[in-house]
Amino acid sequence: MLNPTKRANVGCGKTPTEGWSNFDNSLSVRFARSRRLLATLQPLRLAGRDSILFAETARAKGIRWANAHIRIPVPDESLEVVYSSHVLEHLDPFDTDRFLREIYRSLEPGGIIRLAVPDLKRRIESYMRSGDADAFMRSLGMRGYNARELRDKIRLLFLSDRDHRWMYDAASLKELLARFQFTDAREMSPGETTIPDPGSLNLWEREQDSIYVEARKAPRREAHCHNNALPQDANIPHMRRGC
Repeated sequence: MLNPTKRANVGCGKTPTEGWSNFDNSLSVRFARSRRLLATLQPLRLAGRDSILFAETARAKGIRWANAHIRIPVPDESLEVVYSSHVLEHLDPFDTDRFLREIYRSLEPGGIIRLAVPDLKRRIESYMRSGDADAFMRSLGMRGYNARELRDKIRLLFLSDRDHRWMYDAASLKELLARFQFTDAREMSPGETTIPDPGSLNLWEREQDSIYVEARKAPRREAHCHNNALPQDANIPHMRRGC
């Protein structure tokens, strides 16, 4: 049986996993303990009623703030499972690489990564049936406008851009994980998992919109032999190069 304290939901949003470590980079989480500051941001339209309610959830559920493509605040090789739902599509390829390096660093050898992302293939199939290009473009969730008003520009700087930067199908997501030397990458049906005793983890989260892929960090000896094939990054000193 896995240890719940060694599992993490990264980018949990408003749906943290009970008994796990839960992280999110929302402004509401970062300032969850400062009710007065969040109230001050409301007139500026930098924090709405939903943000206030999310901050209350973060306080009650113990959600911790983390900008996970820079740092997941856990020690090296300290997690058995990392789950992340509808996060990857918000990152450009550069930040995606950093995000996956952080997950690799955080997982113990043999640890499991489970990713849920919007399904690009499903959207393409819908477009092929309907021929509606505008509906297809809207379905991608990309930002289709430029911020022109000063208030909108400040909002983007302050809150960050929540629109999509990249899209995946199951094949491209498995290929991406393989590039970072995660092994045994496979697509999962809703409700299916290789995680022993998944407990309260929602294995059907956003099932109408998602694909699910799981993989493992290679066992220690195998990981040691393949570290030289990982994308190079000087910020992961524990990764040795070569066998």
